[in-house]
Amino acid sequence: MPRIRTRLAVLMLVALASALLVAACGGDDDDNGGSTGGSSGSEPQPGSLADLCPKDRLDLVKSGQLTVGTDKPAFPPYFEDDDPTNGKGFESAVAYAVAQKLGFSKDEVKWTVVPFNSSYAPGPKNFDFDINQISITPARQKAVDFSDPYFTAPQAVVLAKGSDVKIGSLSDLKDAQIGVQIGTTSLDAVKNFIMPSKDPKVFNDSNDVVTALKQNQVDAVVTDLPTAFYITAAQVPGSKIAGQFDTGEGDNWGLLLAKDSKVTPCVDKVIGDLTESGELKKLEKKWMGAAAGAPELKF
Repeated sequence: MPRIRTRLAVLMLVALASALLVAACGGDDDDNGGSTGGSSGSEPQPGSLADLCPKDRLDLVKSGQLTVGTDKPAFPPYFEDDDPTNGKGFESAVAYAVAQKLGFSKDEVKWTVVPFNSSYAPGPKNFDFDINQISITPARQKAVDFSDPYFTAPQAVVLAKGSDVKIGSLSDLKDAQIGVQIGTTSLDAVKNFIMPSKDPKVFNDSNDVVTALKQNQVDAVVTDLPTAFYITAAQVPGSKIAGQFDTGEGDNWGLLLAKDSKVTPCVDKVIGDLTESGELKKLEKKWMGAAAGAPELKF
C-alpha cells in the first residue's frame, strides 16, 4: 500500500543516515560490547524490522515495556477467560505475535484497560497500541493512528433456534428465507454470492434483524462474523453460526495508536510481515474458524 511504502522509505533513509553518522563518529557504542567492524551474518540486514525499528529506540509509553490496551471484560473468541495476558484468543494471540516481532518477550508486554469508546478519543494515550475489534474509519483516523488491517471481517450465516436448514455450502441456502440489514455488505453478499430463490427479508436496522431471528420469521440471517458471534452468545439463545464465507469486503480492524505515533510505521511493518508469512491467517483460522463454531462455507 502507498502509505506503508512512504513510511518505510522514510525509516530507511533515517536508518541510513544514522548508520553514516555512527561511522563518522567512530562508533560511540564500543563500551557496550558492539563491534565497529564490517557486517556479519548475525547482524540485521538493511531494511529489516530490527534495523528500521530497534527495540531500544522505540518511542514507548514506558521504556523497555510494550503497553497494550483493550477493554474489560474481554470476550471470546478475541480473548479467553477474560484474561488478555494468557495469549489465548485471536486478539491476544495477534498482540503477542506483534510484540515478538518487535523484540519483546511475553513478560515485557503489559496490558492496560481501555474502554472501547475512549480508545479513539483525541488526546494522549497510556498505551503503545490498543487491540479491541476497532474498525478503521475516516472519522477515527482524524484523532488517532491505525495500523494496516490485521483482520477483515468475513460474512457469516446464523441459523434460528430449531432451524432445520442443513448447510454444508452456500448453495444449501438457495431455498432458505434469509434476513439481512439494508445498506450493508451482508446484503450485497446475499445478492451476489448466495443468490437465493426467495427475495431476502430486508430490515432497517440490526435490532429488527435480531427480532426476526428470535421470532423465526426467517430461517437464517447473514451478517458479519463479529456480529454473528455476538448474536449467538448474547442476543438470541439457541441460535448458531452455520459458517462463514469471505467476499473480499468487510470492516477492517487495525491496531490503534496515538495520533502521529512514531511506532505506527513499525507496527505497519510487523503487520505486513505477519500477513506475508501467513501467520495472521493461521491465527484467524485457529481462533475465529471451526474451533470457534464458525467453519468456512464453500461457494
